[in-house]
Amino acid sequence: MKKLSRVIVKLRYVILIMAIALLIPAGLGYMNTRVNYDILSYLPKDIETMKGQDILLDQFGTGSFVLYVTEGMEEKDVADLKSKIEKVDHVENVLWYDSLMDLSIPMSMLPDEVYDAFNSGDATMMFVVFDDGTSADSTLEAIGEIRKISNKQCFMSGMSAIVTDMKKLTVSETPLYVVIAAILAVVVLSLTMDSYLIPVFFLSSIGMAIIYNMGTNVFKGEISFITQSLSAVLQLGVTMDYSIFLWHSYQEELEKNDNKNEAMANAIAATFKSVVGSSITSIAGFVALCFMTFTLGKDLGLVMAKGVVFGVIGCVTILPSMILIFDRALEKTKHKPILPEFVRIPKFVAKHNIIFFLIFLALLAPAVYGKDHTKVYYDLTETLPETLDSIKGERKVDEKFDMNSAYMILVDKELDTVSMNKMIKELKETDGILSVLGTDSILGPAFPREFIPEEYFESLESDDWKIVLLTTDYIIASDEINAQIDDIQRIVKSYDKNAMVVGEAPCTKDLIDITDHDFKVVNAVSIGFVFIIIALVLKSLSLPFILVAVIEFAIFVNMGIPYYTGSVIPFISSVVIGTIQLGATVDYAILMTTRYLSERNAGHDKKEATLITLSTCMKSVVVSALSFFAATFGVGLISSIDMIGSLCNLMARGAIISMFTVLLVLPAMYMIFDRIIIKTTFGMNADKERNVSECINKLA
Repeated sequence: MKKLSRVIVKLRYVILIMAIALLIPAGLGYMNTRVNYDILSYLPKDIETMKGQDILLDQFGTGSFVLYVTEGMEEKDVADLKSKIEKVDHVENVLWYDSLMDLSIPMSMLPDEVYDAFNSGDATMMFVVFDDGTSADSTLEAIGEIRKISNKQCFMSGMSAIVTDMKKLTVSETPLYVVIAAILAVVVLSLTMDSYLIPVFFLSSIGMAIIYNMGTNVFKGEISFITQSLSAVLQLGVTMDYSIFLWHSYQEELEKNDNKNEAMANAIAATFKSVVGSSITSIAGFVALCFMTFTLGKDLGLVMAKGVVFGVIGCVTILPSMILIFDRALEKTKHKPILPEFVRIPKFVAKHNIIFFLIFLALLAPAVYGKDHTKVYYDLTETLPETLDSIKGERKVDEKFDMNSAYMILVDKELDTVSMNKMIKELKETDGILSVLGTDSILGPAFPREFIPEEYFESLESDDWKIVLLTTDYIIASDEINAQIDDIQRIVKSYDKNAMVVGEAPCTKDLIDITDHDFKVVNAVSIGFVFIIIALVLKSLSLPFILVAVIEFAIFVNMGIPYYTGSVIPFISSVVIGTIQLGATVDYAILMTTRYLSERNAGHDKKEATLITLSTCMKSVVVSALSFFAATFGVGLISSIDMIGSLCNLMARGAIISMFTVLLVLPAMYMIFDRIIIKTTFGMNADKERNVSECINKLA
């Protein structure tokens, strides 16, 4: 590494020019990476609900639909509006009263349940069907066009409408996330660094690494909006430590060597060795997300693991080049760090270590209980502001039609009429079902097939399947609708074993089941990875248990707080926060423990080693935690999307909780379990340590 470090120093101008030049293709890659705003599309492709979605698209040309409500409009005006909507590109069909019969025929001829499905007081409802997927660009564009031709008396609800609004919010807010994270990072660095200019170089080099990371996502084809929104601030928070370490290492080398080029080469070599070990735990945490069946975890995990790698590369190439090239400017902007050195606090912590250990034991049970009982939500409408058009549409549908959602059944077209009618009768009697709409539910002696246009049948029947539309007054992701879906599946499969229940509500039910499993898997995998890394890095059998226990305790406290404050968090936060917090903050514990082992090997007893460890590492841990806090706290404060804001709040709070836990509880662990640590850690010799200590005491 020393030879490579000298090459980096020698080619610093070339490296900086190349780094700037690479921003162009990276920027183009970033702009050409599609963003997916549909959370449900990350469900496994082999489950029944997703297979059903494919059938709808392939055989019916139907990828999604929205409910469109008009209020206080004449029938002819509604019919005119319907014809305009039908002309919008990628609108496959619009189902309304006049889809079944001419307006000249009275609505009273419709069966009551069919009439009620389309009408309520002065409001009427249409089903607008699109020819592409829920979050397809063409569908979102069609939503936008429909809104342009609609007036204030019109409301639209459904997943595609929600995704459209989510896209607008994300596009407008994501730049603000980066700006606020950068501003708060500068504030933290200004308090802790000895130069006013160095924070600018830190952010510049990390910013370039972020752009490279986001640009290379073009090879993935698309990323989720959560990854798009969070990856920049997460990469900033996780990799900031590397830049801080390089700067401090460079300053230390300058005290030994007047040759700045040689000092930087030594600093690069030292930094690379340190940050590789540190980055591995972060990468392991993000890689653990790839083990989720819900592939959003893989999306975020791969992008962030890649971002950490780019962060390490940028830290040992771009940042050193900037520091050497702009050395004079840095010298002119030097000042004394505002953050003081910690002198009294380490003594206090070391002296009262038993108290902090008892606090740890006292809080453990409540923390675990709170974590296990924290409530989460899966309904995407709860993550968005009430002022959005799609949320207003959801409320209007509920207000006018007492309907909270609609989903579909795919049934074999060859199912005999008797069985079909029996099935429909059972479906109508299911708790919470408001209406059952399909060709068989409308046709009958009083309503012959000849009355209905052939296009209506084409929209509900293919060569192999029939569509039956169900409306329900149960809320998506609620226990009631999940139980209802189980009942519906039992009924339809008793008549047709290949029948499928599809739509947003069934997909959300699958999401609940899958993420509950993923939560356990991801936590186990991340703990396993970090456990092995700690064992290899520290060469110990006992320390992995101690360090993981300390950070997991911090995670339990963080995840338990929402329960005690009565907060409900989005499901994605509960799944990924443990892995992210473990991977990002276990470095604090590794840093402290490495120093502790070094001091014990140097002959100090456990109390002296603990005090020295706290005195030398406390500031580094505080700075690291504050950097991570700064990168995420601001986003949690300003984000209008609760799924993003809640996760950032948890990460920001988690960094601070991990900081306090490592600084207060871990030293107590050293004192209490010192004998076990010494005996189970390779290279630590208890007898040798005792003899050295005795010799020092005799000499004294």
